[in-house]
Amino acid sequence: MTVPASSVAAAVDVLAAAADAGATVVLSGHVQPDADALGSTLALAEGLRRRGARVVATFPAPFTLPASLGWLPGADRLVDPVTVPDDPAVFVSLDSASTGRLGELAALLGTAGRSVVVDHHASNPGFGDVSVIDPEAPATVVLVAQLLDGLGVELDRQLATCLYAGLSADTGSFRFGNTVPCTHELAARLLRTGIDHAAISQRLFDTAPFGWLGLLSAVTGRAVLEPEIGAGLVWTWSSAGEARSHGLPSDQLEALVDVVRSTAEADVACVLKGQDDGSWVVSMRSRGGTDLSRVAVSLGGGGHRAAAGYSSTLDLDGTISRLRAELCA
Repeated sequence: MTVPASSVAAAVDVLAAAADAGATVVLSGHVQPDADALGSTLALAEGLRRRGARVVATFPAPFTLPASLGWLPGADRLVDPVTVPDDPAVFVSLDSASTGRLGELAALLGTAGRSVVVDHHASNPGFGDVSVIDPEAPATVVLVAQLLDGLGVELDRQLATCLYAGLSADTGSFRFGNTVPCTHELAARLLRTGIDHAAISQRLFDTAPFGWLGLLSAVTGRAVLEPEIGAGLVWTWSSAGEARSHGLPSDQLEALVDVVRSTAEADVACVLKGQDDGSWVVSMRSRGGTDLSRVAVSLGGGGHRAAAGYSSTLDLDGTISRLRAELCA
């Protein structure tokens, strides 16, 4: 880990002071939260509650949780962002690589008494009054575990379930290159609380409605392989409307890129996800030969070397053409 101990200590001081005063702390992950963003939010929220803070946990609109995450402990206590106070003592951003990923809640960075940013994205420029940012951390939940330790909150099954979900998801069930010794050390610590890791993994990775098979068939059936683009590109597309036609919510599109990324002939896998407003959300994965963080930042997004994304207001042809050009740059 490369995050300075002083940064963790500074964040702990801010959070502990708010908790000791019974002050209001608002916590939010990024828009359309994944397991790391949500697990981080819920774990730190519960830890601060136990320390005495008045906690408001939320995430940016659209305020809809995917079924694969709604079971996490504490998810039922999340509140709609429209009800969040605009002048909390502390605002905590979790797993958001940029202010844009916080949607309407980014305004709290300026109106809260103090702001704390906890993140592991390499593209994070550093924002907020106190930043705990470590690009070498495999998941933001790793940093949250450090904050909970600093706050003197003991990890139990409830907290460990949230943390393990984020850790497992962001490491691809410990298959990705970001898995390092401390990853397994934290996993072992979480397992010792008695969590049902098999059930967590089944809910995250091995459960989907039957309509998912039809969507997967359609999307993989139109995949395109372009070995001459960069170190090789495989891409396909879908849309929120297509997901609905299979009886699925649009969040089911998120898992598509992890199917496409298995293509041996391409270093980069990409899924373009059409939104109802005509824009495209682009998810990318690399097998190791391409720095996708650089690519995403150049296109207005962010992420990690091996996993990144961005949004595009161009049409489908324009969006993929810009990506081809950047991969060949």
